[in-house]
Amino acid sequence: MLERKSGVALWRQIADLIRSDIASGVAGQDGRLPPEMQLAKRYGVNRHTVRAAIGALEQEGVLRSEQGRGTFVRRRKRLTYPIRKRTRFSAGLGSQAASTRTRLLESGPEAAPEPVAEALGLAAGSQVIRLETVSEADGVPVSRATSWFDAQRFAGIDRAFEEHASITRALASCGVEDYVRASTIIEARHASAEDIELLRLSAGAIVLVTRAVNTAAEGRPIQYSETRFAADRVELRIENEDA
Repeated sequence: MLERKSGVALWRQIADLIRSDIASGVAGQDGRLPPEMQLAKRYGVNRHTVRAAIGALEQEGVLRSEQGRGTFVRRRKRLTYPIRKRTRFSAGLGSQAASTRTRLLESGPEAAPEPVAEALGLAAGSQVIRLETVSEADGVPVSRATSWFDAQRFAGIDRAFEEHASITRALASCGVEDYVRASTIIEARHASAEDIELLRLSAGAIVLVTRAVNTAAEGRPIQYSETRFAADRVELRIENEDA
């Protein structure tokens, strides 16, 4: 159902409907979408609105247009990212990507927001170090993350990350040789303007958001993070290693 007074542009809503309908089989066996006029009738909008939605999905990499043939779904398999006891970006993708990297966008100290202080077991307003990063697989951005660390315990972790380009190695340089995932909360939402820019998405794209707490071997929280995954590129798999 379209919400014409929701404040969300119709073409964005149509783009979401096309994404959903692709998953339910709206495309033919060859991956071709129905013609624009047919889609316009299906969704109850004009052809220009459908064209704008298709253009956004092409920019995002969901669709591709072929002159004289039509619009096709890109048959690109999504990466599977496991959420497990020891969740690590490069190791998690394994052989799914020929190359991976995580780069630092910015970092700095700040007073811990309430959810961060609570997750790390700190007093409200304690100093923390915030890292903003983007992770790529085969040169394509798949996630962006904000991570927080106790500034007193992890002084210099931002410089360590710049040197090693790895949270795991940066923590090791600060004396944490191993850590485990204590909890993960997952939700889905529309991409923010920053998500769209950094992950190269189109307006209206969906991101999967994880809020996670990692702890050292003795159970003390060491990292709180919020990671946004491009939903059209990554699926999350919860793995029970005790099973």
